[in-house]
Amino acid sequence: MPMWEAPRQMSAQAGRLEGGRGEAVWTSGSGEAFRPRHATQNTGSALLVAALTRENLQRALQRVRANKGAAGVDGLDIDQTAEHLRTAWPVIREQLLRGTYRPSPVRRVTIPKPEGGERELGIPTVTDRLIQQALLQVLQPILDPTFSKHSYGFRPGRSAHDAVLTAQSYVQSGRRIVVDVDLEKFFDRVNHDILMDRLQQRIADPGVIRLIRAYLNSGIMSDGLVQQRMMGTPQGGPLSPLLANVLLDEVDRELERRGHCFVRYADDANVYVRSRRSGERVMALLRRLYGKLRLTVNETKSAVDYVFGRKFLGYTFWMAPGGVIKRKVAVKPLMTFKQRIRQLTSRSGGRSLPDVMDRLRSYVLGWRAYFRLAQTPKVWRELDKWLRHRVRAIQLKQWKRGKTMYRELMALGAKPDVAQRVAANSRRWWRNSGMLLNAVLTLDWSDRLGLPRLS
Repeated sequence: MPMWEAPRQMSAQAGRLEGGRGEAVWTSGSGEAFRPRHATQNTGSALLVAALTRENLQRALQRVRANKGAAGVDGLDIDQTAEHLRTAWPVIREQLLRGTYRPSPVRRVTIPKPEGGERELGIPTVTDRLIQQALLQVLQPILDPTFSKHSYGFRPGRSAHDAVLTAQSYVQSGRRIVVDVDLEKFFDRVNHDILMDRLQQRIADPGVIRLIRAYLNSGIMSDGLVQQRMMGTPQGGPLSPLLANVLLDEVDRELERRGHCFVRYADDANVYVRSRRSGERVMALLRRLYGKLRLTVNETKSAVDYVFGRKFLGYTFWMAPGGVIKRKVAVKPLMTFKQRIRQLTSRSGGRSLPDVMDRLRSYVLGWRAYFRLAQTPKVWRELDKWLRHRVRAIQLKQWKRGKTMYRELMALGAKPDVAQRVAANSRRWWRNSGMLLNAVLTLDWSDRLGLPRLS
């Protein structure tokens, strides 16, 4: 029997939101309405019951499994957690419905930022990720329609690409000044009381509110010690992005009310105006609005500036002939890409060429998919040449001796004089792998290796 076998209730996907931005009414496909009211001790809240249905939990487990992720403080991975929940789930479900469930602390992890410094993540246990994901699947259809159309981060049917394209349209319309706002350690400084107040204005369901508050107060474990936190919603849990949008929607609505053209993705917001004077007024407004939420604008990274040269979600804009605004990869992401490629194609790594290609392919395909909007074919061609050059140098070094190079190059159809010149300078891998070998280790050769093309 599945670990969450229970009477089948309403499926989260089968429902819809009715009513305005005040009281949310969650209606099932059969027409049965679930209105936020005080939960009973035995049955819990309507939304919580909906989140804990068998169908919703199965979808949540599939999503948690697809996202992979590390174990939390209990040390249990996804398969171990699934096995544990076969016996533990009835008790956990009862605690959730009664409001007595206490989430485990999140495990502190720090990862390096591409531009330097570190980003702090909080990794919940797989059990808590499962519960949060199940709750997200019920809350998102209710909350997402209430968010501003200018918000793009972590929303169904919206992406970073949509945000970049919208920003480009504003610049094309003549708004060449951008108010580029970055919040200082946003996820670490979210005020719990303010967040819960804004959430209660949208979801008047005490069971859900109680559980989310428990997650915010669960603390962080570092070096074996649990630190209680009165602020912050650590990145790493499925609910954190949704809660961030709940908090920041207040700022979006004020900008919207004033008629501004802006784009927000998570805590990155860009407002596009026609003059620097207007930009300074908007910046002052944003400082006040974020101040009401007890959030701090990062003055080092924020600015009122010409849009050209400022980056947004890894992209920046440039003006082509005729005044057409186009997209390109910003300088920092491009430098980060080249630095990572140098690491993956190091000739001193002691890895076989197929192993190098496996790691390289995964990174290049992911990078190409994200930056596919860039309108810079010449840059792509140059990166392709440079990338193939590095792969050819690895191949030459792995052939090692001049005799091996000569034999392999001749087998690939090289002219005898070319093969002889390369073999005679067998340790000059970078120079030999340049123009001299383009006619031998060709595009077809790199395609057969599985090296993706950027251009």
